[in-house]
Amino acid sequence: MITSSRESELAQLRRLELVSVLEGTTLLLLVFMAVPLKHLGGWPYGVQALGPVHGLAFVAYLWTLVQTVSGSSWRRSDVLRMLALAIVPFGGFVNASFLARRITQLRRECTT
Repeated sequence: MITSSRESELAQLRRLELVSVLEGTTLLLLVFMAVPLKHLGGWPYGVQALGPVHGLAFVAYLWTLVQTVSGSSWRRSDVLRMLALAIVPFGGFVNASFLARRITQLRRECTT
């Protein structure tokens, strides 16, 4: 049976997974669509629109990461990796995959 503290931890991990995908998606759109359109096509509006959206998604990711790791026992290397991958294209999806494995592991521990 899953205790309320485990349910809370699972919910927080799912939130972090969602925000990680959101942050990764906005970074990809910014780097591979908006920036080339600005520099190759002379159309700066994509960067003007997506820049703040990505900034907000990045801050939301950092905030959710801090909330998640502050209440649990996380290895420093995992936290640093999640921070580093947040600034690399496709890194948000690698983080989401890592979080999905952690969620699965936590669920297994709760059922045994």
